[in-house]
Amino acid sequence: MTRAETKERNRRALLDAAFHVVSRDGHRARLDEIAEQAGLTTGAVYSLFGSKGGLVAALVTEYLRPHYDEIELAIPAEMELLEAVDAFARYYRRSCDAPTATSALSLQITLLDMALHDPELGSQLAASVRTQESHLVALFTGRSHDGNVVTSHQAQRLVTALRALFVGLTQGVILGLAPGADEQYFADTARALSSTATLIDPAASVPPRSA
Repeated sequence: MTRAETKERNRRALLDAAFHVVSRDGHRARLDEIAEQAGLTTGAVYSLFGSKGGLVAALVTEYLRPHYDEIELAIPAEMELLEAVDAFARYYRRSCDAPTATSALSLQITLLDMALHDPELGSQLAASVRTQESHLVALFTGRSHDGNVVTSHQAQRLVTALRALFVGLTQGVILGLAPGADEQYFADTARALSSTATLIDPAASVPPRSA
């Protein structure tokens, strides 16, 4: 194997080991155990990721990247905003029925727990999520809505609202707390959220001062 191939193999082994150990132990996950499961030393973690926090942040990116890639494929560029939101919602609901849905939810909860116990790690995780979410902002920016074109600022506000909605609904579906939340429910709720009010730029809505 070339040096680059060995590096990628080691990186992949550490990410796979981190997924299992972090999913099981949360903030108590030990770096030496992760390295041992990967057949490597802790030195390899520092060499490839810089720290335990760097490894966990990379794990989040690795977990989210295919998720966002699939969303881009599910939402064609020619769709208007509400059509795109509808497709996004239906994609999210279908993901609740995937074989990996329960383990994915477990990882999300574990990562939140880790972020609460380690503020520095929490900052790294937040930065990783924001980087991935920027792809969603770009995906909605420029689409037509009510005779206008959605700006990047409006898309950012919309993505923040939709993500909060879908995270809550997804947890409800997987935990059996939202039995009636089918694809149509996800789509209807998302469309309702994507109203003019959600897209209004607060700075632009301030009335002019009287003379």
